[in-house]
Amino acid sequence: MFKTILLPIDLSTEHSWLKALPAALQLCQLEDGGVLHVATVVPDFGMSVVSSFFEAGFEEKALHKVGEELAGWVSEKVPTSVEAHPHVLHGRVYEQIIEAAERLNVDAIVMGSHRPELSDYLLGPNAARVVRHANQSVMVIRG
Repeated sequence: MFKTILLPIDLSTEHSWLKALPAALQLCQLEDGGVLHVATVVPDFGMSVVSSFFEAGFEEKALHKVGEELAGWVSEKVPTSVEAHPHVLHGRVYEQIIEAAERLNVDAIVMGSHRPELSDYLLGPNAARVVRHANQSVMVIRG
């Protein structure tokens, strides 16, 4: 049913993957040859005036460093029996997750979410935006 899974994670926040990873792995292992795509998003600077405070090449260095960290995370947390591919994305979190799901042609997105706070109800967390706008099935795992 779900052969290709996208697992968006925040490397700095364990609740983004602690419960979501086992769920994603279980879905991958239900299908023979299931594939897990693990993605993390490096936010962009937004306004150009903000980027002027950083040295030239900062974003490129940050993306490279995060790529190394993600590759290490995947090799440590994902069993070798599961085909896994790390992806570093850059931009707005929910937009990048939705675009990656389309580009990678995944069947489902599995993502962790924290318990909503009042501000989340007004603004909408990334998980809620992905649920509303993704073409794929989305499983949100509470952290």
